[in-house]
Amino acid sequence: MAGGAQDSDDAITGINVTPLVDVTLVLLIIFMVTAKLIVSQSVPLDLPKAASGTEVQVVFSVVLAADGTTQIDGKTVANDDAILPAAKDAHIKNNELRAVIKADSAVPHGRVIHVLDILKQAQVSKIAFGVSPVPPMVQVPGPGGGAAPPAPKK
Repeated sequence: MAGGAQDSDDAITGINVTPLVDVTLVLLIIFMVTAKLIVSQSVPLDLPKAASGTEVQVVFSVVLAADGTTQIDGKTVANDDAILPAAKDAHIKNNELRAVIKADSAVPHGRVIHVLDILKQAQVSKIAFGVSPVPPMVQVPGPGGGAAPPAPKK
């Protein structure tokens, strides 16, 4: 009988892999959930939106949060004046240094310009701004030729 009980004298020669697969899948799910929690420990920012925003290779990152804190490459610094020595050191290590300024949309424009000026004082010439990509605007033919907002999704 194929699915019936076996005699007690016969040795078990087959390996049931179903429990092994079940345990492996459970461990995989646990790993995926905990990895997401570990990676997402960052400063929440409301970045400006732009249709032409792309991923930029971040070598020297400056984050300006709405609460006034400043982070350089993920490390919180006392104030914006700490950017100059860090940018100079990074520029000495890499002559083709790329800097990215990620400023919350609530950060005053003057503060962003101040940080931009600090980076230029450190001779960092390749500077980009971090944005959150949005769908591109739809071009409307007509006398104005301006862009219209995208049609609402149904």
